Amino acid sequence: MKNITKYQGKKVLVIGFGISGINAAHLLVKLGANVTANDMKTPDDPTVVDGLKQDGIEVITGSNPLILADEGFDYVVKNPGIPYDNELVAKFVGKGTPIITEAELGAEIFEGHLVSVTGSNGKTTTTTLTQLMLAKSSNHKVEYAGNIGVSMTKVAETLGADDTLVTELSSFQLLGAPTIHPHIAIIANIFSNHLDYHKTRENYINAKLNITRNQTKDDYLIINWDRDEWQELSRRSQATIVPFSRLNKSQEGAYVQDSDIYWRGEKIMPTKDIRLIGPQNVENALAAIAAAKLSGVSNEDIISVLTTFGGVRHRLQYVLDYEGRRFYNDSKSTDIEATEVALQGFEQPVILLAGGLDRGYTFERLVPYFKKHVKAIIVFGQCKDKMADAARQAGIPIILESQDAITAVPQAWELSQPGDVILLSPANASWDQFPSFEVRGDRFIEAVEKLTGEKEKK
Repeated sequence: MKNITKYQGKKVLVIGFGISGINAAHLLVKLGANVTANDMKTPDDPTVVDGLKQDGIEVITGSNPLILADEGFDYVVKNPGIPYDNELVAKFVGKGTPIITEAELGAEIFEGHLVSVTGSNGKTTTTTLTQLMLAKSSNHKVEYAGNIGVSMTKVAETLGADDTLVTELSSFQLLGAPTIHPHIAIIANIFSNHLDYHKTRENYINAKLNITRNQTKDDYLIINWDRDEWQELSRRSQATIVPFSRLNKSQEGAYVQDSDIYWRGEKIMPTKDIRLIGPQNVENALAAIAAAKLSGVSNEDIISVLTTFGGVRHRLQYVLDYEGRRFYNDSKSTDIEATEVALQGFEQPVILLAGGLDRGYTFERLVPYFKKHVKAIIVFGQCKDKMADAARQAGIPIILESQDAITAVPQAWELSQPGDVILLSPANASWDQFPSFEVRGDRFIEAVEKLTGEKEKK
């Protein structure tokens, strides 16, 4: 861990008791800060508060007292999900108090080789593939952390100057990471996500581009080259640009040509040998390959990872086969783009389970994918009528309504025949019926296991 002194003797307020917030608070104490921790809710587990207090941290729960903004804090470390128009946070914004996220702290104390991944879709798979490839060929530690569900500060504390940290970073985290400086940065793609938080697409893009803001020509930005917009965004970086392209729009980095993957003219492997299915996972593999080759990983190690890695939970995750039907859990598909790419991964007839939180948009964009891939659809959640309307436009012959993604499972089974795929790919957030996409996906898997009497394949 790098010894930094900027927080020594400073008053720091940590807002939010998530894993990242708790770890950030404890780390700040080690760095010599005077820490106050605040959360709107009182944790159900009393040991959380007790542990903070035992470390000399003042704890305030049950509200975000606005008076905190007048108590002279030098820094605020906030949970990434708390918006900047939160009343307390907005007061600090108005005062010009530096507001950072735990990702910034993790990057500040980390002294090794930093690889960072962002994107609207595919971040977790790309991060995992990259970490596996680098770890396979390294004699030093290679860990992952960040938005992937592992606290960045916690991991960074355990790593030294020769180690590598591969971080998944969301736009929320990057917005509060003004000094982050990865040697290798990856932008998998940028669509239109989280506009309720960022307000405009340009704000969202700017947050994503923080991943490369501090890079120089001695660093690398690996970026998807398959859309003109993303090519243009690369001009806003000072890093050395390394493109990847599934559509063979560039051969300067990792790309696909005639169904084979290449790195700068050197053939790596056929795309059909990648265990993960779908075009989006070819793109994830290309991004990871670029990072791996820049880091000196051999083709053999790259191939070993791509032919054995079965996927990240809830991200087009293969669950099991039963009586000729194959079940997939793609609960992480919380937007239209993710469901588009999921459907493109299947040649078999698909029975689609879709729906969820109504964010105000309709689903006409899915019509051509419905026409090509979907034999039946079961809709649920707040947006079920809009989803059913798109299905009717596509001419899907069977459109059923269900209570949720769980009750849809036996309905899908009744409609299915051997050779079919039963796919949960909702194209919507889960919050109308479930606390998270993870819970939705777990409940779906439980329903599949109950129906089939089988266990998911690990």
